[in-house]
Amino acid sequence: MSRRLQLVCAWCGPATVVVTLCGWLIAGILPIPLGASSTTEEVVSFYGHDTRVLAGLVIAQLGICLVFPLIALIGYQMLRIEGRRPLLTFLQLVTGAATGVLLLLPMLLMAVAAFRPDRNPELTVTLNDISWLVFITPIAPFIIQNIAIGIAILRDPNQTLPRWVGYMNFWIAASFLPDQLAFFFHGGPFSWRGVFVFWLALTTYSVFLVGMGLVLRAAALRGDDVVPAAGPVTAY
Repeated sequence: MSRRLQLVCAWCGPATVVVTLCGWLIAGILPIPLGASSTTEEVVSFYGHDTRVLAGLVIAQLGICLVFPLIALIGYQMLRIEGRRPLLTFLQLVTGAATGVLLLLPMLLMAVAAFRPDRNPELTVTLNDISWLVFITPIAPFIIQNIAIGIAILRDPNQTLPRWVGYMNFWIAASFLPDQLAFFFHGGPFSWRGVFVFWLALTTYSVFLVGMGLVLRAAALRGDDVVPAAGPVTAY
């Protein structure tokens, strides 16, 4: 893979954060998103600004799609690390693709809700609930992806990527664990817009995108050819 292409893919990590957050700000999702305790009138009023909401969601969708080149670059570096036994590489690619779809689908559902703001208010509320719960709660692919990346980095005898990046991925995986509580709380810190659910996951996933992007950029600029390990390494 050429150095220039690697750099483009690496910068897609930070770009995902910037473009998506800009889209959310335009749509009105930020700074205060709708919550599970929001009234029907509040939800309908939010989607009633259909042009602004749709424009912001389209931008957010484009931003989220930038995560896929980063996932591909992570897979490329992991393949160099694992060599002929790229099980963790395949696991990261599969779960990484799933996370991208799980992030994109809620934006599409929100756009559907905004597309016809004069529909039955209960249907709008239902679409909004589905959008947010699908966005927040399917944590397993995110956790598996981060664990796969972390294990691969810590098992690498050549230390292609810094070991702290492996530990960072374990920390990020742990940060997603409270998200399942969004099913049980309509308000407070464990609701879908709460500090321990939405804001914690948003912060740590942004750290993941920016951190991995910058680390992979540095690896691409070094341009050193790493010879993959000949066999499995049992110690971390």
